[in-house]
Amino acid sequence: MTETETFKVKGHEIKAFNRKLSSYRRAIQIQNNIHQTLRSVGVPEDDIEIEIPRLVIRTMAASIEWWQDGYHLYFSCQKAGSYISNLHAISKILEAELQLVESGEKTMDQFLNEFSEEDDIEEQRKKARALLGVNEKCVDLEEINKAYKKLAMHHHPDRPEGSHEKFKAINNAHKILKRELQ
Repeated sequence: MTETETFKVKGHEIKAFNRKLSSYRRAIQIQNNIHQTLRSVGVPEDDIEIEIPRLVIRTMAASIEWWQDGYHLYFSCQKAGSYISNLHAISKILEAELQLVESGEKTMDQFLNEFSEEDDIEEQRKKARALLGVNEKCVDLEEINKAYKKLAMHHHPDRPEGSHEKFKAINNAHKILKRELQ
């Protein structure tokens, strides 16, 4: 992905990160920017967790976990490729979402609900991908939707081989991944 490309995350158009700026030091700067963004809504630095690997150019997801007003909040991104690019995307998403809160287009409760996740969400996502039969690193919502539709049709309770429990599990898995990728 070149720095002139854009991609969509949570309904926001994000400009790709300039890979020439990729360094551990730059990742720390992005982390500090995230801390400052969340501090603007009263989140102390001690309530924010961002793990930064030493090799930030590796292709891997970036994630942030924080606690605010009694909520456990979590967001991860793996659409941008490298860790630092994904961390940059997280920073831009948080800035955009909090600007919506500041402008009154979104309430703080809506913001909190949008990022609220259970403590074991990454394990749930892994199991959801396995249940739908897609690669554990799959971020292609079209591929996930295709696998979901095929399984949902096969296991629908109105079909002879259908199972209400399996159908329910498939729907839940799709919901978990759709929430992550939209």
